[in-house]
Amino acid sequence: MRIAVDAMGGDNAPLEIVKGCMNALEREERLRIVIVGKQESIKNIIKGYHTQRITIINAEEVIDNHDSPVEAIRKKKDSSMVVGLEAVKGNQADAFISAGNTGALLAGALLRIGRIKGIDRPALAPVLPTVNGGAMLIDAGANADCKPLNLLQFGMMGSAYMNGVMGIEHPRVALVNIGTEEGKGNMLAKEAYTLLKESRLNFIGNIEARSIPEGEADVLVCDGFVGNVILKLTEGLAMSLFSQLKKELTSGTAAKIAAAILKPGLKRFKDRMDYKQYGGAPFLGIAGGCIKAHGSSDALAIENAIMQAVRFADNQVTAKITENIQLEENHE
Repeated sequence: MRIAVDAMGGDNAPLEIVKGCMNALEREERLRIVIVGKQESIKNIIKGYHTQRITIINAEEVIDNHDSPVEAIRKKKDSSMVVGLEAVKGNQADAFISAGNTGALLAGALLRIGRIKGIDRPALAPVLPTVNGGAMLIDAGANADCKPLNLLQFGMMGSAYMNGVMGIEHPRVALVNIGTEEGKGNMLAKEAYTLLKESRLNFIGNIEARSIPEGEADVLVCDGFVGNVILKLTEGLAMSLFSQLKKELTSGTAAKIAAAILKPGLKRFKDRMDYKQYGGAPFLGIAGGCIKAHGSSDALAIENAIMQAVRFADNQVTAKITENIQLEENHE
């Protein structure tokens, strides 16, 4: 099991990225990690950590968030992101993880690795925390404009992932809409509803945004415009709630005493809602494992992203998506 990791991508690179790699090696004995980036910087962090399970591939260039995605992929051929993607393409790694420029990672995955045969558009698919575990939001921003077929394929890819990686039998697939009744929404939603209903998926109908946190579905299908709005609102709301809660629980002596009593429960709640537990969001539809970690990822988030990539490869999610596409074509 060999996972390539972009050491130079993200706000906390390379220190937290490399630490996350070393932590993941302690958790999974089968794991081999290819760390891609500026060799000297990586070696300085590893120092006395000796293992034959780490390979460093030197890459002197870095793609940052100010770079134009496609231009950067084409011109910065010695960047950690491009070299890491090439490792997957050349079968040197089973998956690639980066906390760097999201647009560049998608463009690079498409240009360097390519799409799964039969998939029209890859999708960014984070798992959102809910009261019943996690629900995949697909698409969360890769495709602002979609056709009904795209949404059907998003459902198929999300179902394969939630089954293979999250271990959910017959994942419940729902279409994000402005109402639960059949016939609600714009033309895209109406036509996508029909395709999803007639598919082999465990389609449970429409879902309103307010029901998402309740965990009523395992796969939430929408176009990238709607998905990105949901994702950003969820992130912003969580940060605001925790900020206000912290303010109230430190506002006086009585509040601090109450906070001390509630601390274990509050920590469990925070852990359940923390994006770090899932590590990253896969780009589904790419012909090889590709996971986008959060830009502010620390060592724990990178460690969990690596374990996510291990499950992705172990359960042959790419092959399952291909199989789902073929079965759906035959079903039609």
